[in-house]
Amino acid sequence: MIPSRMITVRFAPSPTGYLHAGNARQAIVNFLFARANAGRLILRIDDTDTERSRPEYEAAIEQDLAWLGITWDEKIKQSDRLARYTEAAETLKKSGRLYPCFESEDELAAKRALRAKRKLPPIYDRAMLALTPAQRAAAEANGKTPYWRFKLSDGSIAWNDLVLGCRDIRLNTISDPVLIRADGTPLYTFTSIVDDLDMAITHIIRGEDHVTNTAAQIDLFHALAPRKPLPEFAHLPLISDISGDKLSKRSGSISLRTLRRDGIEPQALAAYLARLGSRRDPEPLTLAELAETFNLEAFSRGAPRFDAKQLLTLNRRILHTQPYEAVADRLPENATEAFWLAIRENLDLLSEARLWWTIITALIDPPDLPEAQTLLETALKTLPPEPWDHTTWKSWTTTIAAETGTRGKALYMPLRLALTGETHGPELAALLPLMSRELVVERLERAVR
Repeated sequence: MIPSRMITVRFAPSPTGYLHAGNARQAIVNFLFARANAGRLILRIDDTDTERSRPEYEAAIEQDLAWLGITWDEKIKQSDRLARYTEAAETLKKSGRLYPCFESEDELAAKRALRAKRKLPPIYDRAMLALTPAQRAAAEANGKTPYWRFKLSDGSIAWNDLVLGCRDIRLNTISDPVLIRADGTPLYTFTSIVDDLDMAITHIIRGEDHVTNTAAQIDLFHALAPRKPLPEFAHLPLISDISGDKLSKRSGSISLRTLRRDGIEPQALAAYLARLGSRRDPEPLTLAELAETFNLEAFSRGAPRFDAKQLLTLNRRILHTQPYEAVADRLPENATEAFWLAIRENLDLLSEARLWWTIITALIDPPDLPEAQTLLETALKTLPPEPWDHTTWKSWTTTIAAETGTRGKALYMPLRLALTGETHGPELAALLPLMSRELVVERLERAVR
């Protein structure tokens, strides 16, 4: 049994595409809010759109959430609850709040155009409320099947949004929402509230694009369960990409799959999205650490922008402190802890580790260094025998400096280029012991030819 009014939230993705940063942020915020309040998170799959919903997207959503470290306490699918929606619809029909409509989309468009011409808001005129039983029977006899609208109450709906503050929407400024299509398919406005009632959702945390829905849904909530307490609402301003365009599945925004493929650490993405749009700067924290101080009041009312450079900076900070055990299964085969500790502070992405593994284990083509021939010949002649350790680099370069009189960048840069082919990288004091003497000799010989 769930204790009365236990904090319960839900993340409700539609399996019509891959998760992008925008809806991943909603998942993270719901998860952190639940964990910060010893509450529950329900994963609800909104799959009533049978034309666009795909089982492979549902599986991908779960995989992406697990990759981020998000767990849920219960999972439901709306496609399993169609009988419950039918039952709730019958309740509304009996109370006179759900009424049949027969206008075609062309007829509705013509009505909207006429209202616009008269400088009236493009809301539904409720013409079908005047439909007589005989007129309905005639329409159905002519092959028409009704869709069903919810009759909104008079007056306005007000609530204190936990992010946006006080909101007040006059119901006569919005159309009676369609809850059930002509083919019997229930729509989001309806199914969402039925589920929120049945699952005892206490807080609805979602995107700002649902603010207008909220007024209609609160009215619907009262119609279905007038004695039950309302959930509290928190609407997060939508995040956009760096150019200001809204993130969405349809517009091809960056998906979690893309970020994962590109080497972004799940901790970095979760930590970044958890603070995006709030007064707190992103920090390289775990979800458990973020939950300890999580507070919805920290989020601002302004729309934040997803900054890939800021995410990459956070990713770098996390990689630079990751222990070997956390990445071992994603490093090149046979890569050791010593290798990881040598290279980690030079990585932006974990995928770059493969370059450094190649550098210490395989053949590379060092650049031509004609101006450093004497230096490199001396390096080859004085290369110490193995075994090597962290002191080898210093003692070797000290010897080279003494014999050639070379110091500073003129000493170290040619050696780095000859040994690694790169102008920057890990400290050679740590990298050199990971390379075989045979490999180092081969590279120096190629450099002095």
